Amino acid sequence: MKKYWFAFLLPILWLTAAAADWQQAEQSYREGHFAAALGSYEELLQSYPNDPYLYYNIGNCYFKMGSKGLAAANYYRAFRLAPRNADIRHNLSLALAESGERFVPQGMPEIFHKAFFWLTASELKGVLYLVWWLFCILGSLWLFKRKYGRATLAIAVVLVIIASWYALRYHPDHDPLAIIAAPVAELRSGPGMNFPASANIAQGHIVLIRDSRDKWREVVVKSQGIKGWIAADSLESI
Repeated sequence: MKKYWFAFLLPILWLTAAAADWQQAEQSYREGHFAAALGSYEELLQSYPNDPYLYYNIGNCYFKMGSKGLAAANYYRAFRLAPRNADIRHNLSLALAESGERFVPQGMPEIFHKAFFWLTASELKGVLYLVWWLFCILGSLWLFKRKYGRATLAIAVVLVIIASWYALRYHPDHDPLAIIAAPVAELRSGPGMNFPASANIAQGHIVLIRDSRDKWREVVVKSQGIKGWIAADSLESI
């Protein structure tokens, strides 16, 4: 009997301990002890690796500590998990703007950007599968019983729209992106200090990783359209 009670109480004790850790982290943040709050949030992240609000709070700590690149990386992680959250969008946009990056591409109305990223990647994939199976069911009924022809056509149109949306979202959701985390990173023509530097990239810039060689990464700086090699320890993968 004691074993059953222990199995019942263990999740409650675990959740109580986690809540206490959250409160401690938030208290440290409110008191301005950002390094202590950061450590607490990162410990919680080991138990809750997919919690967007942990990444958001970690980003806030880094932002307060002046590490705008690490702040932007964590806001971006939070955004991928909770794209509809207004605070996450705002702070990510603010952190990127510190380095001259734009969260919403030039010329795109913000409302379109919000609509495009309204669903997470997994949510959009789930909707696509759901519509596909609905199309298969209705299509079978039309094919064998000649029923629901208009409904099948309508679902086919919806399926094409959602499939196109998913295809357009694939690269933003799956490309190996990173953010410059060092105050300044040197962009070199090859993977080593013996190659000449072609540009200095400030922290907070988003880069696309194209290749990897030892402790170097070949990247494309998305906002500037230039490419080169950057030391891996200057980057924070997102």
